Amino acid sequence: MIGNGVVVDPRVLLSELEELRQRGIDVSGLRVSANAHVIMPYHVLLDTVGETKLGSLSIGTTRRGIGPCYADKAARLGIRIQDLLDEKILRKKIMAALEPKKHALRPFEKNRALDLHAMTEEYLTYGHRLEPHIADTARLCWEALDAGRNVIFEGAQGTLLDIDHGTYPFVTSSNPVAGAACVGAGVGPRDIDEVWGIAKAYATRVGSGPFPTELEDEIGRTMLERGHEFGTTTGRERRCGWLDLVALRYAVRLNGITDLVITKLDVLGGIDPLRVAVRYRSREGAVFEEFPYHQSILHASSAEYEELPGFAGEIGNARSEADLPPEARDYLRYVSEFVGVPIRLVGVGPDREQVVWMGGAPALKAA
Repeated sequence: MIGNGVVVDPRVLLSELEELRQRGIDVSGLRVSANAHVIMPYHVLLDTVGETKLGSLSIGTTRRGIGPCYADKAARLGIRIQDLLDEKILRKKIMAALEPKKHALRPFEKNRALDLHAMTEEYLTYGHRLEPHIADTARLCWEALDAGRNVIFEGAQGTLLDIDHGTYPFVTSSNPVAGAACVGAGVGPRDIDEVWGIAKAYATRVGSGPFPTELEDEIGRTMLERGHEFGTTTGRERRCGWLDLVALRYAVRLNGITDLVITKLDVLGGIDPLRVAVRYRSREGAVFEEFPYHQSILHASSAEYEELPGFAGEIGNARSEADLPPEARDYLRYVSEFVGVPIRLVGVGPDREQVVWMGGAPALKAA
């Protein structure tokens, strides 16, 4: 299910569904919230124009229209998935949304994608194609929870990209923290039993923003190449660096994380020693054990590290904790103890089967 908190580009979604069908994957079970907001052509144009105008101060967005779409949602000028099923409502809402954007969109006034009639017809077609998938997804969640089934809520981006708690303004336009699962899916806080946080065994960032542990050397390049660190939507190279335990502990507390999943541990194989950031130091020499709330401090701080022994060899065949080299287990133990949360699952390669359940796989309730 795609919840109400997501913004959806129907053109992209339908393209992805078609790709899946061609691969023989049944997509009939997909449900999209009728309340999810729609990324329109003018959102994409405004995103590109906005980033270009900022120049060296650009945020580093994907330029897919996400920010402007969320802005319209907050301004109550948004188009929702359900609107794609009603021509009269859709046309009126597009007209209302375009009115305050006339000046910003003036360079594109001859762009056919912004023609009211053409846009209305195009998005009505998308609505017709998506209609079998449109549903009250919150109610579907309630029914599953009431029946005692397992429901997993998956967020996007990461804690430091949260619009309230992240490295503002170098953030996304929504709340990726765990608490937002309730708002974004339409369930209550008491419906959340466990919060699993996912972190790589090293740190990455795509786009602009502070990155105290960034490596602009051969080790950083090794992480980039081994980890295939390229932006999912843009293909841009991700910035890579050592694992930042100060930031990870901040994320654990902010999200109420009960368990950690560490991915891409295999990428660190053969790097010796390994380093993890345990505090920051400002230019003036002040030491910060906790994640600083003031962005000027974070931008001007450097990380201080603890060194741990590296591990040699290929770990992609490990399927149990005992299969991991002692140094790899020590690295995971150090991370877990520093942030105060147990590590439940470890990724040792890109394939679905390349995972290690720490302490053994859990028994799940019958769905």
